[in-house]
Amino acid sequence: MSDRTEPAGRAAAAAAPTAGSPGPEEPGTKHKRNIAIWFFGALGGILWGYDTGVIGGALLFIPEHIIPTPLIEGMVVSGLLLGAMVGALGSGRLADRLGRKKLIFAGGVVFVIGTAGAALAVSSFMLILFRFVIGVGVGIVSVIVPMYLSELAPKNIRGGLSSLMQLMVTTGIFLAYVVDLAFQGAGLWRWMIGLGAVPAIILMIGIMTQPESPRWLVAAHRGEKPAYTTLLRLRGNHTEAERELNEIRASVAAEEADEDPIALKDLLGSRLRILLVIGVLLVFFQNFGGINTIIYYCPTLLANIGFNPQQSLLANAAIGLLNMLMTLPAIKLIDRIGRKKLLVIGASGMCFGMLFLGTMTVLGLTTRQGPLAMTVTLAGIAIYIASFSLSWGPVQWVMLPELFPQRIRSGAMGMTTTLNWLFNLTVALVFPIFLARFGAAPNFFFFALMTFLALMFAWRLLPETKGKSLEEIEAQLTGRIPAVPAGGTAGASDR
Repeated sequence: MSDRTEPAGRAAAAAAPTAGSPGPEEPGTKHKRNIAIWFFGALGGILWGYDTGVIGGALLFIPEHIIPTPLIEGMVVSGLLLGAMVGALGSGRLADRLGRKKLIFAGGVVFVIGTAGAALAVSSFMLILFRFVIGVGVGIVSVIVPMYLSELAPKNIRGGLSSLMQLMVTTGIFLAYVVDLAFQGAGLWRWMIGLGAVPAIILMIGIMTQPESPRWLVAAHRGEKPAYTTLLRLRGNHTEAERELNEIRASVAAEEADEDPIALKDLLGSRLRILLVIGVLLVFFQNFGGINTIIYYCPTLLANIGFNPQQSLLANAAIGLLNMLMTLPAIKLIDRIGRKKLLVIGASGMCFGMLFLGTMTVLGLTTRQGPLAMTVTLAGIAIYIASFSLSWGPVQWVMLPELFPQRIRSGAMGMTTTLNWLFNLTVALVFPIFLARFGAAPNFFFFALMTFLALMFAWRLLPETKGKSLEEIEAQLTGRIPAVPAGGTAGASDR
């Protein structure tokens, strides 16, 4: 008999121990195993961050016969972003067919191939091509890793665990900046790029020792017993594992029995259009709030106010460290005060940081080379980066998997993440043109406007998903149950 026709509780009962069976694992054992799952799951973020951040420093040392013109330089940078769009677009559907683990492993393989090719490049074509390959790997992990972490995490700490992805991204960026500093010198750019293969190999080995997503196992009809075993391993409690398996089973059964089944195409129709609007606006405001101008062009901005190349790289590393450190409190706060409040607080700080930079530029305090310009510029960037790292950086990758029902989660994640990379590419290409055409101040004020609109979006339109299981969020957003009133419980299972 297939899994879909089993009576409720049968699979869990079959998998659960009998009276003479051993009880739950020792808490320390479960804790160590869970740390390994979260670490290897989020390790893809280090690859993403490292390969995004390392190119800025490497470009200073790549010889002219490989990068002869600014156009080629731009193609080297944007090659990764184009590849990420391709990787994100197709990975969601493949994850539904093959599973989350296999796609993360495949992403690691792509990273190794791309990194090795880029480090050994002897021509601009070869460097651009393999930067594109690296981007495909970035696109895969940017879709699958947040989904994998979200589907394995318990609901009371899902936000914190899912935000490990962003912590790993910021860690990867910081490591890239440190490597850029350590390997300054002619010819060492190959080492800067090539070291990205190390975490990719660790990811490939480690992810295959970790469990598959129990939600995918049930939805793909790969057996409820392995799903129950995984939940028991993660939760360390038979009652909690059985309750969660029942929630997953009920959600999948409801979607399969729905007379008007949910499909990815429904995101464009009236029924679930709001989910697509929220998801697209979330990635739109994260990118058009200006974060990529800081990540990609911070050394250029600093050089314009008097920093020499070594000082620019050192200041860039300090900004990268701040970016990483401010992600740490977000891991706690995201499940304590909620996603919505964190986004509102973060957008407020980002808006202030951009207004500060724009105002100081108009007053001429950031355009004159010297200590004052350096201090003012670094202060504005620090305010902005700290606010982003505390909120919009981690929250996007927590909320996107939460917004979409199980049946369309992979496809919808692929769609919105592809748009994320498209927006990223647009800002990366347009900002230098606008900077040369209009100067810094109008750009800073534009990003201030975008972050203010992001604040209003988070405050007025975004639903709060804190403390709810993925199945409860799905039921609420698709209209199967009414929204939980403010101050109420998140669902029966919470009580």
